[in-house]
Amino acid sequence: MAAMSLYRPPHAIDTGPGQGRERPAAPEATIAGLPASTLHAAKQPGPWLTDTEPLAVDPHTLRQGRLARLRAMMRRLDYAGLVLFDPYNQRYATGSRNMFGYFLRNSTRYFFVPVDGPIVLFEYPQSAHVSEVLDTVDEVRQSKVVWSSVRGADNDTGGPFADEIADLMRTQGGKRVGLDRCFHGLALALESRGLTVVDCMQDILATRAVKTPEEISCLIESLSTCEAGTYDVMSAIRPGISEQELFAAYYGAIIAGGGEMVETRLLSSGTRTNPWFNEASGRRLRPRELVAFDTDTIANYGYYSDFSRTFFCGPGRPSGEQKTLYQLAYEQVQHNISIIAPGLEFREVSERAWRIPERFVERRYTSVMHGCGMHGETPFIAHIQDYDRFGAQGRLEPGMVLCVESYIGEVGGVEGVKLEEEVVVTDTGAEVLSRFPFDDALLG
Repeated sequence: MAAMSLYRPPHAIDTGPGQGRERPAAPEATIAGLPASTLHAAKQPGPWLTDTEPLAVDPHTLRQGRLARLRAMMRRLDYAGLVLFDPYNQRYATGSRNMFGYFLRNSTRYFFVPVDGPIVLFEYPQSAHVSEVLDTVDEVRQSKVVWSSVRGADNDTGGPFADEIADLMRTQGGKRVGLDRCFHGLALALESRGLTVVDCMQDILATRAVKTPEEISCLIESLSTCEAGTYDVMSAIRPGISEQELFAAYYGAIIAGGGEMVETRLLSSGTRTNPWFNEASGRRLRPRELVAFDTDTIANYGYYSDFSRTFFCGPGRPSGEQKTLYQLAYEQVQHNISIIAPGLEFREVSERAWRIPERFVERRYTSVMHGCGMHGETPFIAHIQDYDRFGAQGRLEPGMVLCVESYIGEVGGVEGVKLEEEVVVTDTGAEVLSRFPFDDALLG
């Protein structure tokens, strides 16, 4: 297998490519170091009509590459069609984004993706214009289930929904249809029309686990925005500032940098760093405390950024115990990055992972490492003592992006340290994508 090319996108340019169906031919010439096709696309009308895509990546190649992977999975597993309600899967399949947070909660916008042929979007009223310009959207109809729950009409909308999907499935000549959010009433309605309904979420997540080169570029761009926000957090740390004020500084930088939303509020200080998973509160920092932070951010172009850092709040110097916690967490992360290799079984990763000292085992982080793409994704690699409950079968593959985790804190301890790096599996090992530095004072 040829080595993967990890393209580093320029971050200084903030214009976006046109999103319509017409694409310029890909010229070989460059202008001022940038592909001429990039500059040509930047001059096209309506650059922000739909999904925002990175200037460094041809949006057509990005969308079609993801769709090709999805349809290859459908052929392999004999899906004639998929009905996608999940906004992440919709974006992966088509590049379409519409009121993302709203549709995470209110699943009334959906796509029909056939294994071959036209893709149909069933859209929220009055918003067809948001996505109909995309090269991946062939037809837009109005959703049959919009507002059905809030108006008490779930029992009435299942039939019209299923009629349209069944009609589209007939054009595919197959009966196996996947639903990524398998609603009971809608599934029954589809089955009553002779279709075989399958919950396809895990099949889609397995497909998304290996990233295209264009996706890697999106992830790097997302990281750069989150690194800037993390710098704002680090720079604002001082006695008297609250955890919420620090989190607000981060969130503001994300929005200003073109990001979308932060999934968690995992920023804590002092005694609230142990145990982990306390979210930002009104607590105000005091001198000589630790501040722990996990980005957990859907930033640029819908791609996730997930790295963690722990900082020291001065004035003063870190204590010996604070440095020990930090150094152990750093050692865990670095060791576990070093064992990553393509072809390694997930269980082998768990078996070779850094052995957590006994006093920190009870409060270990929930995984050794996990996938990263449009959110925290497949694979999930559990600690060896958790493998029978949470482990999975599979192997590391080039193009998987992983977040390598550590939390070091003990029961009865005062503080804890959270560190995490984002890496991509290459043909020979792992390349670290996240660049935010570690704390020299805490490393000792």
